[in-house]
Amino acid sequence: MTKAAKTTAPPADAQQEPASYEAGLQELEQLVARMESGQMPLADMLQSYQRGAFLLEHCRSRLQAVEAQIQVLEAGSLKNWSGNAE
Repeated sequence: MTKAAKTTAPPADAQQEPASYEAGLQELEQLVARMESGQMPLADMLQSYQRGAFLLEHCRSRLQAVEAQIQVLEAGSLKNWSGNAE
């Protein structure tokens, strides 16, 4: 395998699903903080970006799935949520 082929393939752990939405979000926030610090080597930055992109897609898909379930429960009309108990 060539060096170029190795750098284009995401590492195996970049595709490992987090245990939960919350765990994925927390890991994503930690990745962003480390990347923004500017203290990462370029190779690590690339791996972190790949992992972050995977986590972002995972969290988005989980939110969309929950939204679809809420729409079913609310008979097709999604209601605004204020966050306050009524």
